[in-house]
Amino acid sequence: MQKFFSRENWLFYFKHPAVRWNVCYLLLLTVISLFFAFIFNWLIGVIVLVIALVGGFTSIKQLRRLVIDANEYLNHLLYQIKQGQQEALLEMPMGMIMLNQKNEVEWITPYMARYFSLERVVGKSLAEVDNELAQLVQQHADDEESQVVSWQGRQFEFLVQNQNHVVYLMDVTKYEQISKRFKQEQIFLGNIYLDNYDELIQGMSDSDVSNLHNYVTSEINKWATENHLLMKIIDDDNYLIIGHQLSLEAVEKKKFKILDTIRENTSQQNSPVTLSVGIAYGENNLIRLADTAQDNLDLALGRGGDQVVVRSKDKPARFYGGKTNPMEKRTRVRARMISQALKELISQADQLFVMGHKTPDMDSLGACLGIRRIAEMNGKECWIVVDDEHQHSDIQRLMREINNYQSIKDHIISPAEAMERATGNSLLVMVDHAKKSITISPELYEKLQNRLVIIDHHRRGEEFPENPLLVYIEPYASSTCELITEMFEYQPREGEGLNKLEATTMLTGIQIDTKSFTKSAGTRTFDAASYLRSAGADGMMIQSFMKEDSRSFMQRNHLLARAEINSHIAICAGEEDRYYDSVTAAQAADMLLQISDVDASFVITKRTDGEIGVSARSLGDFNVQVIMEKMGGGGHLANAATQISGKTIADVKQELLDILNHKDTAAKDEEETEE
Repeated sequence: MQKFFSRENWLFYFKHPAVRWNVCYLLLLTVISLFFAFIFNWLIGVIVLVIALVGGFTSIKQLRRLVIDANEYLNHLLYQIKQGQQEALLEMPMGMIMLNQKNEVEWITPYMARYFSLERVVGKSLAEVDNELAQLVQQHADDEESQVVSWQGRQFEFLVQNQNHVVYLMDVTKYEQISKRFKQEQIFLGNIYLDNYDELIQGMSDSDVSNLHNYVTSEINKWATENHLLMKIIDDDNYLIIGHQLSLEAVEKKKFKILDTIRENTSQQNSPVTLSVGIAYGENNLIRLADTAQDNLDLALGRGGDQVVVRSKDKPARFYGGKTNPMEKRTRVRARMISQALKELISQADQLFVMGHKTPDMDSLGACLGIRRIAEMNGKECWIVVDDEHQHSDIQRLMREINNYQSIKDHIISPAEAMERATGNSLLVMVDHAKKSITISPELYEKLQNRLVIIDHHRRGEEFPENPLLVYIEPYASSTCELITEMFEYQPREGEGLNKLEATTMLTGIQIDTKSFTKSAGTRTFDAASYLRSAGADGMMIQSFMKEDSRSFMQRNHLLARAEINSHIAICAGEEDRYYDSVTAAQAADMLLQISDVDASFVITKRTDGEIGVSARSLGDFNVQVIMEKMGGGGHLANAATQISGKTIADVKQELLDILNHKDTAAKDEEETEE
């Protein structure tokens, strides 16, 4: 009884909420019962008091027993859990190493012991036990998530808890092998297209056509068989290839030598055939895979053909080939089809907007004038979007001359005015470029991107509008002005044709881009020039536009004096605190090619807009387009450029040198592999 009324015993009742509230309830009920019992009869009150004491004592004692039994059960359960944890820790198929501050092994799981040759590892430094494992711990000490690493010829999921000095390893070799096999056996699709097959077979006898087709098909089939690919003929100039990712990696390592094999062997027979290939991978949906493969083939063709584009849907493209300049087409069928399609789009629009790239040149602005005239011949109003900032001297002279042509002057507007005038039914024409990043008005592009036409002569790059209504990209053409000049033949005869200024500007654009018809000038280039000349192009006005001011002349000579020539490559870097006109830099790059033994030239300058510009030129044997694409730009095989923000001239020069050195190293490795 004394124990029941002890302080510890009553504290127990009030420690546990369940017991506390039950005790309080019983005491309250007992007090109320006793009160009414003594009021009614003292004898009954005594009897109730006795019953309450006995019942309360018994209830509280049983309640205490219940709580004690529950605690004993929980303690026993906790002991079993701890014992199970210890057994699991010792028996589980996972390695665990505990280290101390000195990186010495304090404890390892039995599973981990099988990987060590030493009988006793506890107490020794991890580097002494296994130096490779110690290096892995050091490399991944700061990783927040587990990494898959290779150790002792197996794959482990590896995690280091640096704060607790614990290393975890789980053998995932089997799962990594399954994952690797899954990746290697993923399907890829490829489209192979013979670039110039239709033009080659014109005039050939049936036997020669059959021999040529049989040879090309035989070579492609042989190449496919050697690389474990399935090849199917779709058409005379179109093939389908299907294979696994492992086979794709193999042919990529060989740089798609099939392109060189077919081109070189057919060239010996005076029938040079070039291939364009678009390959897509990394997609489980075959329909989307086929669409991506076709997009990649279009990209290869847009870049001039004779090359392979390998790309997954959301990853950067990889390019192979592109070693030859695009061949000039000998048919005007495409020009007529594009002209007809453009007429239909113009007829459906309420008005047109045409714009070139930032810092426009004669080809860009001449193309704008040509499109405005085509729109006017089809009875539609066309606005030329021009930014007054950063204009070169030749463009400034042209703009002054435009003041004498009121109808043209009234249709030249700023980007802000264009945004106000544009409606949902307006048509936007982008000329001499196909990139939002270099267009004059990105805002206008965003507003009319679903009503877009692209006309350009540069190779198509990865940055390209998603769904243009019409695309006319012909890398074989000398200039955009040449492409647009060909369209005038298929326009309505009722409207007024090109005037003197428009014809002169377009001919100037052609002349500048062809370096006075000495570069990239084909038969159709001279046809276009002849047409413009007959339309009133003035040679004296062309000379006036092409005159160079003294400042540009001195700047160019200053740049040329800073040129460095090494391994047939000339690199010229301007001063960090001096701004150079982009046209001046391009002219300096062209002049460097006139030096003996110089195959390619790069001129790096700070532009007037604060960006670092690189102008790249070559004689055709060196692909400067690939170099500029790696630096975020693009262009042609022999004529390319890029603009870079946030870097100095020295940084850009070092980046260029690193790319060139890597290219040289890769070329040497490729030669050694072939040997």
